[in-house]
Amino acid sequence: MLRLAALALGLLLLSGCVTYPDISQSRSPCRNQPGGWCAFVREAAVEAWPYAVAATNAYTGDDDLYGDDGPLLDQLERLPIEEADASKGFGYEIFAQYAPGTANEPGRQPIARIMAFRGTDFDGFTDIFYGTLRSDQIALALKYFEAERERWGSDPQWVVTGHSLGGALATEVSIKYPAVRAYMFNTSPFYGGDAMTNDVQRHVFNERGEVLRRFARFDVDPAAEVFTVNCGPQNGSFTKHKVRPLADCLAWIAAYDSDDALALVQANGLQKPMVECGPADKVHPGRESRPAEPCVHQARRDGDKQSD
Repeated sequence: MLRLAALALGLLLLSGCVTYPDISQSRSPCRNQPGGWCAFVREAAVEAWPYAVAATNAYTGDDDLYGDDGPLLDQLERLPIEEADASKGFGYEIFAQYAPGTANEPGRQPIARIMAFRGTDFDGFTDIFYGTLRSDQIALALKYFEAERERWGSDPQWVVTGHSLGGALATEVSIKYPAVRAYMFNTSPFYGGDAMTNDVQRHVFNERGEVLRRFARFDVDPAAEVFTVNCGPQNGSFTKHKVRPLADCLAWIAAYDSDDALALVQANGLQKPMVECGPADKVHPGRESRPAEPCVHQARRDGDKQSD
């Protein structure tokens, strides 16, 4: 009971500070577009999917990581994390990001370096205590970002990303360093900096109905460009919070406009989002394909039960 109470308190403290407007994909106007996804959603997914993959693979050691990062990412060796810092639940990974369409170019150079922060592991109280009730992980995120930037330099540009608590840590870095872009997924809105500093450089992707959104308040200005997608309407709120299904969905959507995203989909055997029309074993049709008949997204039926 004590752990459940602590978890509930942690989720409440992860809320507030920011309003995230719902600009989900429209259904009716886009039924004749690839996969039934509106153009602005596909465009956002093309931009975001590499960061969603990086945020997923920041969970080093988990069993649902991408075996193939796709043609745009190479994982780099990060600095060792001090034992005292790791004991507070802190973790991250570093990636080189390459330009779209350059997979087979010899000697290609990265266009960005990505620092992906690990999010909360609900196996225990560590992350909630050091990442929410206290600001230890915020200080660690800034410490290791500054160390990595000193090691690698500032060219090419830095991008920070993360899921859940990792998204809050990415927010903190972007607040302190306005030149840094940030991409967050099912993010915690808990942070200590000025909400509007560098807000135009931050991008948030949330799954509609995921658990942290239940605790969000609606009386504060947004601090990012926010997309709410509805990839798994039949899932429960805790399942919706997981980063891998959201990353899979964004990559699938992006693959309608990106050969690089399609390569990731094929290399990892990704399945279509449950909301998209067609059978569960539907093979991704690739770029610029349009449905032979209107693709109507499949919403959760009233009789469906959600579980986690």
